[in-house]
Amino acid sequence: MNVILTTTEIEEIVIKAVQKALQAAQHEFVDSGWLSLKEGAKYAGVSYNTLLKYRQYGLQVCEIEGIKRISRKEIDRFFQEHSF
Repeated sequence: MNVILTTTEIEEIVIKAVQKALQAAQHEFVDSGWLSLKEGAKYAGVSYNTLLKYRQYGLQVCEIEGIKRISRKEIDRFFQEHSF
């Protein structure tokens, strides 16, 4: 059985496949526990500026080529260490 597709139909199939792959990759990254600093601040329940201030008190942030990420585990560790 031969199937003939138009260019538009092929483009739609490719676009849907790419969108699906991007969504899967995004979920995998978010589920890995690594957050942007803005997301990290939201997770911690503080402002972005407060999160940056916490770095002075030992909160560790991963930075590779100017891209900063923070792990949920690190935020949890930091708050646990500074709890009394």
